[in-house]
Amino acid sequence: MTDLGKVDREFFDEHVFPRLGADRDDVAVGPTHGVDFGLLDIDGTAVAIATDPVSVLPGLGFERAGRFALDFVLADVAVSGLPPSHLAITFTLPPTISDESFATLWESMHAEAEDLGVSIVTGHTARYAGCSFPWVGGATALAVGEFDSVIRPDGARVGDDVLVTNGPAVEATGLLTTLFPDQFDLDEATLSAAQARLDEASCVRDAMTAAAVGGVHAMHDATECGLFGAFVEMAAGADVRLDLSTAEIPIRPGVRETCEALGIDPWSATTGGTLVLAVDPDRTADVVSALEAEGTPVGVAGRVESGSGVVVDGEAVDHPEVDPSWAAYDRLADASGEEDS
Repeated sequence: MTDLGKVDREFFDEHVFPRLGADRDDVAVGPTHGVDFGLLDIDGTAVAIATDPVSVLPGLGFERAGRFALDFVLADVAVSGLPPSHLAITFTLPPTISDESFATLWESMHAEAEDLGVSIVTGHTARYAGCSFPWVGGATALAVGEFDSVIRPDGARVGDDVLVTNGPAVEATGLLTTLFPDQFDLDEATLSAAQARLDEASCVRDAMTAAAVGGVHAMHDATECGLFGAFVEMAAGADVRLDLSTAEIPIRPGVRETCEALGIDPWSATTGGTLVLAVDPDRTADVVSALEAEGTPVGVAGRVESGSGVVVDGEAVDHPEVDPSWAAYDRLADASGEEDS
C-alpha cells in the first residue's frame, strides 16, 4: 500500500477486489482500480455512482472551499457522460468549526449543486472529537440517464484521438500556492498566475460539454498521480496503447514554476479539473471547438493504437504509483505551522 493517497493496484487486487459483497445482476460496472465510477442497471435505466471523501480546506475561505469540495465529489460521475443528478453527503466536522463557517460552506455547496442541477437527497452532519480538516466526511454522487449516453471508462478505441484539457498539475499548482503563498519564492505575477489555476480544478462542466457533442468514447479525470497516471489507467482499461506528445498538451501559466519550486514532476502531480478524452477523430474538431468556446484550453495529445501501455514523447511511461503532491503538501504545512481551525 502507498503511504499517502489511494491504495496501489496490488493492494486493491489482493484485498479489495475479490471481496465485493453480494453478486447482483443489476451491477453493470463494479469497482475497478483506476475506474472513476460504478454503473447500475435499474430496469433499463443507467445509474452511474461514485463515492469520494469530502475535503474542506479552510485556507481557501469556506465559500471557495465549498465549491471546490462539491466539484471534486461530482467529477467521477460526470465522466460517465451522464449529468450528475443526486448527492448524498456526510460531514464529520471538527468541534472547532463555527455555525457561521458551516453555514457559509453549505450555502456555497448548495448554490453550486443548484447551478449544476444536482439534488441533495440525504446526508448526516455532526461535530466529533478527533475529526480534523481537510478530510471531514464523504459523499456519494449519482448520475441517471440512458445507457446509450454512458461513456464507459474502458471505452477508448484504436484510432481515437486523445484530447487533454487544461494540462498537468493545475490542481496541485493552484491549491498549494493559494494555501501557502509565503512558502514560494516566486515573483508576484507568477504567484498570481499559479493561484488562478485553482479556478480550473473542476471538470464537471467540461465533461458535460464534451459529452453533449458526441463521439467521446472514454473520459478520465486526472486526479491522483496526475496525467501519467490517467494515461496508464485509460490504456490499461481498454487494453490499448496511447502514443502521446507533451508538446501538444496545454501547460497553464504558473505550473512549471510552481512544480520546479516544489521539486515535483508536474506530469505525476494531482490535477483534478483536467480531462483525458478518447474521441472519434471525425468528432475531434467539434469537441475541441465546444470546449474552447467555454474557455477551456485543450490539445490533441496523440492517438489510441493497438497494443498496450503508454508512450510519451517516444518513451514508455509507467504508472507513478505515488503522487508527489501529498508529500509537498505535508512539507509546506509543516513549514507554515498550519493548525486545524
